Amino acid sequence: MLTPPASSHDWVALGTAPLPVDEALRWVTTPGSGGIVCFLGVVRDHSEGRDGVVGLSYEAYEEQAARALRDVAAEARRRWPVVQRLALLHRTGDLDLSDVSVAVVVSTPHRADAFEAARFCIDTLKETVPIWKREHWRGGSDWATSDHPLRAVT
Repeated sequence: MLTPPASSHDWVALGTAPLPVDEALRWVTTPGSGGIVCFLGVVRDHSEGRDGVVGLSYEAYEEQAARALRDVAAEARRRWPVVQRLALLHRTGDLDLSDVSVAVVVSTPHRADAFEAARFCIDTLKETVPIWKREHWRGGSDWATSDHPLRAVT
């Protein structure tokens, strides 16, 4: 669901709608949050070994992806107990150049923890969440060449 939760401190969601980045920034901001880090992954016009990318399509095993996103959030909280709020949002479906495909937004009392937790979240999300990327370019499309086997969240 691409709306913030009413009672949780973690907002994890997948969906086809544009990601609500401004809303996520507002939602993670608390009176005690001195550091807020927002990482956005956007569709670019090239990838490893391939120029002329014109768009992407993301597919997910949604039930497993949602569970894996929750696992990433839980592990981030275990490593950084000071995390106040955490948003992990990912789009599925067809995206155009410059569309936001993933958002990681973290608030903590101090900036160092926010940076470290956000970095952990995006890196771990990319390695553990069952979301697949298909690249489109003029004249064809194929699965991204940088795809890799998924690992458990640790």
